[in-house]
Amino acid sequence: MTARKKPEELRSYTWFGPDTLRAFGHRSRMLQLGYQREDFIGKPVIAIINTWSEINPCHAHLRERAEAVKRGVWQAGGFPVEVPTITITETYMKPSPMLYRNLLAMDTEEALRSLPIDGAVLMGGCDKTTPALLMGAISANFPAIYLPAGPMLRGNWDGKTLGSGTDVWKFWADRCAGVVSDEEWRGVEGGIARSAGFCMTMGTASTMTAIAESLGMTLPGASSIPAADSNHVRLAMDTGRRVVEMAWEGLRPSDILTPSSLRNAITVDMAIGGSTNAIIHLVAIARRLGFDLPLTRFDEISANVPVLANIRPSGEYLMEDFYYAGGLRALMAEIPDLLDLDCLTVNGKTLGENLEGAKALNRNVIRERSNPLQETGGTAILYGSLAPDGAVIKHVAADKQLWQHTGPAVVFHGFDDMEARVNDDDLNVDENSVLVLQNAGPLGAPGMPEWGMLPIPKKILKRGIRDMVRISDSRMSGTSYGTCVLHVAPESYLGSPLALVQDGDMITLDIPNRKIDLLVSEDELALRRAAWKKPIETDKRGYLSLYREHVSQANEGCDFDFLKPIAEHVAQI
Repeated sequence: MTARKKPEELRSYTWFGPDTLRAFGHRSRMLQLGYQREDFIGKPVIAIINTWSEINPCHAHLRERAEAVKRGVWQAGGFPVEVPTITITETYMKPSPMLYRNLLAMDTEEALRSLPIDGAVLMGGCDKTTPALLMGAISANFPAIYLPAGPMLRGNWDGKTLGSGTDVWKFWADRCAGVVSDEEWRGVEGGIARSAGFCMTMGTASTMTAIAESLGMTLPGASSIPAADSNHVRLAMDTGRRVVEMAWEGLRPSDILTPSSLRNAITVDMAIGGSTNAIIHLVAIARRLGFDLPLTRFDEISANVPVLANIRPSGEYLMEDFYYAGGLRALMAEIPDLLDLDCLTVNGKTLGENLEGAKALNRNVIRERSNPLQETGGTAILYGSLAPDGAVIKHVAADKQLWQHTGPAVVFHGFDDMEARVNDDDLNVDENSVLVLQNAGPLGAPGMPEWGMLPIPKKILKRGIRDMVRISDSRMSGTSYGTCVLHVAPESYLGSPLALVQDGDMITLDIPNRKIDLLVSEDELALRRAAWKKPIETDKRGYLSLYREHVSQANEGCDFDFLKPIAEHVAQI
C-alpha cells in the first residue's frame, strides 16, 4: 500500500486543481451545480455507483441508502457524487438478466474511468449486480468498496414462513398436482415479498454478497444485514466514511483480490451451500484479475469444506435468521483453518482481525463443524462424454436417491418446445427419465437464462414425485433445488454432445464420482454430428450482436473476450 496521498495527488485534482482553461471549465460547472470551490478541490471525489430503479424491487431502498452514504462521505471530508448505472433485476429482464451482467460491468468501469473519481461505493445486491459491479471496479482498479443491498424480510402466509423462490417452486408443484387452490396460491403471492431487499434464501444474491464479504470487498458483517434493519443505514454511513480513507490510502481492488482471497471465497461459497451461479461469476472475477480459475479447483476445495449454513434451499432457515445468528463472520469463525486469515480487506485489516470475537448465536442456523448440514461442499463439478468442459450440480439440494442414476432421455429442443410438451399426457416420460433441455446456454438462449430447474411433468407430480434428473446448458436460480445438472459445456448451440442427445438415449449421472455420460457409441455420435445444423441467429444488431460475437462459455465465466486484462498474471487459483 502506498503512503497517504497529498491533495494534489488525488486523481480528481487533475480535473479541478490546475490553473488551466480546461480546469476552469470543470470548476465553473461544479459551481453551476451549486457547490463551493472548497467542497470539491483537494478532497477525494467519491462516486456512489447506484443501481437503484423504480422497477427493481430488490434495490427499492438504495435511493435512500445513497443519502446515508453521502452523509458518511461528507463526515469523512470527501465529496460524494451519485452516479446511476443500468439496473439489473431478476424479476423483469428478458430474455435473461445474465445477458446484461457484462453490460453493467462495462458501464461501471467506464463511469469510473471517465469521470474525476478518486474512490467508489458500489451499491447492488440483486443477483448479477454484485459480480458486475466488482468486475467493473476490478478493471478500473480505483479504491472501491461494496455496499450490499441486504436481504428482504422473511415471507409469511397462513402461519407459514416463506422463502423467495424456494417456496414458490414447492407451492407451484403442489398447485400443479392439484393440492393447492387458486385462493391459497394468491395468498402465497401476497405474502412472500414483504420489504425491499433481495431474496432472503441462500440464492444467488445472498451467495454473491457473502462472496463479496469473504473476498474482503465489504465492511465486516455487511453481507447479511436485512435491508429493512436500521443497522443497514448505519452500514451505509460507515461505508461512506471508510471509502474516503481508502481514497487517501490508495487501497485498490488489486491490493485486496488475490489468489488467496479467491480461494477464501470458494471456501465460503461451499460452506454456505451457495448458488451454482457463483461458479460462473467467480471464474469471471478471477479472469478480470488475470488469474486462471479452472472448474476443478471448486471440487478440490469443496471436498474439504462442510456445509454449515442451514439456509433454504439446502436447509431450513432464512437470511434474517442467519444474520441474527451471527452472520457470515460467525460462519467463517467456524472454519478458520480453511481460510487464509492474512488476506487484506477494505477496512485495512486482515480477515483474521475482522473475525476476532465472532461467534454463532444459534446452532440450528449456523452448524458446528461436528454437526454439518453436509460433510462436504454444496456444489460439485461433473465431467464426462456429455460435458467435456464440465457441468455443475448443487447436490446439497438434490434427492440423494438420484445421486447415482441412469435413465432414458426426454429431450426438449428449446424453452418453447419444453413449455409446449412437458405437461402433455402423451409425453413418454416416467420418474426414471432424464429431462434434457437444449439451446439454453450463453449463445443458444441467448443469455443463459435460469431455465435449468426444468418443470417436472404434471402427470409425474400427481404421483407424488418431486424430483427427477434434469440436464441443460442453462443456469438455475440459487433459490431453486432438485437434481439439476447445469452449465453443460460446451453448450448445445455449438454442436456439442448435448446437442446430439435424442429421446431414449441412456444418460448416467454419478455425483460421487463426478461423472455425467451419454451412453451412445462414438460411431453413432459421428453420424449425428454430421447431420446437425446450427440454429439460426435472429438477432443481428446492438448489444446482443456484440454479446454473441464475444461472450465466452460457462466454464470460462461468460465474460467478453476483449475485457480480459492486457497482461495476465501467471498465478492459478
